[in-house]
Amino acid sequence: MEELRPGLWWWEAVHPEWTDEDAETQDWGPEVSSYAIDDGTRLVLIDPTEPPSPVAELAGEREVVIVLTCSWHARDTPALVERYGATVQSPQAAGFEAFPGLEPEDFVLWIARHQALAAGDTFIDRGNGLEFPRDWANKGVPAEEILATLQHLRELPVELVLPTHGKPAERAALERALA
Repeated sequence: MEELRPGLWWWEAVHPEWTDEDAETQDWGPEVSSYAIDDGTRLVLIDPTEPPSPVAELAGEREVVIVLTCSWHARDTPALVERYGATVQSPQAAGFEAFPGLEPEDFVLWIARHQALAAGDTFIDRGNGLEFPRDWANKGVPAEEILATLQHLRELPVELVLPTHGKPAERAALERALA
């Protein structure tokens, strides 16, 4: 676990549904990234796996809200809802701005307080730096068209990109991924 900024944490964990067979068929590794944002009252978990101890302890002291960048990133959400009485909220209800991403139900979330973008599957890092995964953009819309719709993200004062596959990155990595 790493505190990226005061009140913003990142951790990696093995995806709760990962199997040995996945290693042969998936082009992403078993580790996925999750994030926690503490605003002093609420603890917002983004695409959460089981949080590490410091975040779990804080969850016991806060209202816990879960936000998913896409519905298939539920990961440990059901267990966390039960354990902490968490609610699953839309990005907007949690105070984030949501932009369409790789496909209709995959969002890029603007977290203004931290000048950060949380990117479901739209920007990932498979070990070679942040990228727009053109090979995942096979849902009927050409990758170039999807990438063109993401160019407006350059207008935001982004300092951090928070991919849910890979490590957090700085703005320069976003610029390369959008090129």
